[in-house]
Amino acid sequence: MVPRTARHATGATRMLQRGSRLSGHTFSPTERVPRLRAVAVSQAAATTASTLSNFNGTSSRDSQFTNYGLEFEPPDQGLCEANGFVLEPVNSAYRIFRTNGRSIRGPFNINDLYNVGGKEFTSDPRCWYDPATTTWFSTILFLNDTSTRGALLIAVRHAKDPLGLWNEYSIDTTSPGGRACPCFGDQPRIGIDQQNLYVTADEFSIQKPPFNGPELWVIDKAGLVAGNPTVRFAHFGNLTVQGQLTLAPQPALSTVPTPAEFMLGQLDFTNQGDNRISVWAITHRAAMASGRLPTLSSIVINSEAYASPPPVPQKGAPSKLNQGDDRMQQTAFTGGTVWGELGTALMPAGDNAVRAGAAWFQVKPRLAGGMVVGARMVRQGYVAARGRYLIYPAVQPDAAGNAAVVFTESSSSMFPSAAYATLKAGASNFGPPVVAARGFGPYSRNSGRWGDYSFAVPGTGDSAWLATEYIPPKSSQTTDGAQNWGTRVIQVPLG
Repeated sequence: MVPRTARHATGATRMLQRGSRLSGHTFSPTERVPRLRAVAVSQAAATTASTLSNFNGTSSRDSQFTNYGLEFEPPDQGLCEANGFVLEPVNSAYRIFRTNGRSIRGPFNINDLYNVGGKEFTSDPRCWYDPATTTWFSTILFLNDTSTRGALLIAVRHAKDPLGLWNEYSIDTTSPGGRACPCFGDQPRIGIDQQNLYVTADEFSIQKPPFNGPELWVIDKAGLVAGNPTVRFAHFGNLTVQGQLTLAPQPALSTVPTPAEFMLGQLDFTNQGDNRISVWAITHRAAMASGRLPTLSSIVINSEAYASPPPVPQKGAPSKLNQGDDRMQQTAFTGGTVWGELGTALMPAGDNAVRAGAAWFQVKPRLAGGMVVGARMVRQGYVAARGRYLIYPAVQPDAAGNAAVVFTESSSSMFPSAAYATLKAGASNFGPPVVAARGFGPYSRNSGRWGDYSFAVPGTGDSAWLATEYIPPKSSQTTDGAQNWGTRVIQVPLG
């Protein structure tokens, strides 16, 4: 365990205004590639659950029809579910479904959810239903139509259903004094606890390549729920781990009270692989309500090895899917522990080639003096399949230690398909991947970027709702076939 860092003190509190109407890494053989040995998988771990729901989600055709014929990739889907409703926003459309897959609203342009015009650029939507306050939250990055201003947009609906009017808020991310700015916060990641909404992002120049580092916003949840005209928030910029910039950590999503808001991050600074992760804590969270700063701290702990995954082959086309890097994906807090996962290069047991798979972590942090001072790795492992590639994992655990992870599965003999695996409490390994929906062909020859993330959320009756990208039937593809991605929404039992 590496000594903790000092408290991050680059924060400031500000007021957030409610709105008015208006994306690869080249694989290197020198990376630290985990080589998996054959292990005895218990019957409990190997047991795979049948899906409770399984249907096509928002698609490239929906995005085309709601964006004046324009076509986008990749989908970057969010997902939230509650009270019989499933909301799935993607680039650049959204639909509202019943839990049996029946579409009851949409498709609509994704900008409509955030109350901005059709010319503005938005990307990377995420959403969450908070049962403690019966409130839906959704976030997205925003660039104006002249590419001179960036913003983080937040949409909020305080109701049991997502069907009516939403309140919209905007945080300016332009950072005019920053390096090579105007800037924007790329890939805003969402987290929540009983006190606040949390969003992290990676600050990039709008016009130039420079990466300025990760940033964090802590936003007063009570003000958002109440629909106040202004809501207090704190901003922490230039986050570092052991003095180095890294990609933004993932804040945890939770439906239960937490002792702190926890975040997990990868530490592959040089794209050569690593065997450590960062553990973050935000404490003194109630200080937000009175305009004072919460406390942000972090430590580094040892973990299993991981490395940026290689390009992914697919059946029926010479082009390969680009699944990006090994950044930490979705994070969840439940049962006193924090869960996270990331895509990694690995060599499955019995295989002779490097594939793409998932590394997962279950961490129990320790607090003292209002800071995170230690963390124990409760469980960790890999999800892999011999001869197959697993892309963009997202995990959802329950309090007992059961979990489900969703991903795209592909290989030279398999079209990109939607798949998942399950883990039983007390087991050390996830069961084998289960294909929930087989792909209907290769990804467009003019495309290659995949992701940038899947999504997983808790469901009713100890279950998980999962969403990932795959190749759907032609009826869900763009009319010219130039973009043929779709998404699949799945519900699986956990206990």
